[in-house]
Amino acid sequence: MVADSRKRILDGALDLLRAEEGGSITLESAARQVGLTKPGLMYHFPTKHALMLAVVDHVAARWERLLRERLGRPPQEVSAHERISVYAQVALEAEFDRSDFAIFADAHYHPALTEAWTRHLTPWVSLPDDLPARERATLLAARLLADGYWISAAAGLLTVDEPDRLALRAVLENLLTPIR
Repeated sequence: MVADSRKRILDGALDLLRAEEGGSITLESAARQVGLTKPGLMYHFPTKHALMLAVVDHVAARWERLLRERLGRPPQEVSAHERISVYAQVALEAEFDRSDFAIFADAHYHPALTEAWTRHLTPWVSLPDDLPARERATLLAARLLADGYWISAAAGLLTVDEPDRLALRAVLENLLTPIR
């Protein structure tokens, strides 16, 4: 029951960021969003900082969950090529919105919030030091293409129609083919 309440609060906080004019998360607004009193919310998240840490972790954990579902096994069991390929697929195919972008962007101004992204995504996007230079550069280029797409799409900066998204996916697959 507590886990359900926490998830409902975190999802509600993200809904605040999806508001048309762009919302912000406060203890009061998050409580109101999910029909709780501020003390009721504070039972789960005693401070705004605790709430924000949990929201960032919630979003970063979603990324990790999508990656695991797509790959079907832990990142430690596959090559860097397989991890980056799955990362790119998720970035181009999963549904993201302004709340994902807001949480991602804001987290990088606060080291404590950055830790969740690092913990959840580093196993997926890190490249071994001993990779040949060309393979390393190719995997990095694929990751940056995927990052650019999802950031633009989630931020609402660029609307890519389905044929163009599929063409981007083909470019990524072509980019990654020579190193398989």
